[in-house]
Amino acid sequence: MPVYKVLRPSEWDALRARGETPGSPLDVLDGFVHLSAAPQVAETLRLHFAQEPGLVLLALDDAALALRWEPSRGGEPFPHHYGPLRVADILWTAPLPLEGGRHLLPPL
Repeated sequence: MPVYKVLRPSEWDALRARGETPGSPLDVLDGFVHLSAAPQVAETLRLHFAQEPGLVLLALDDAALALRWEPSRGGEPFPHHYGPLRVADILWTAPLPLEGGRHLLPPL
């Protein structure tokens, strides 16, 4: 089952250039990479990335990650990855264009 990560353009550029990344500044601060399951992506975008242009959605191979499902928003379990994100773990990527003030998601 894929899990998903939203990256800002600079974060996506850094991941491609280096082959891996510790994640966003918040991920580094918290000590793990914040990820979402498919049903959680839209709300993650709404709460944390509203109106940000140029975002990229990564679908990641959950079997390749050091995941822990831990309580987050409202006690709901979210996938957290304890380790760097690697280009090799990406199944696919998609741009998240803004339309009418909302990000358009590909089929998940």
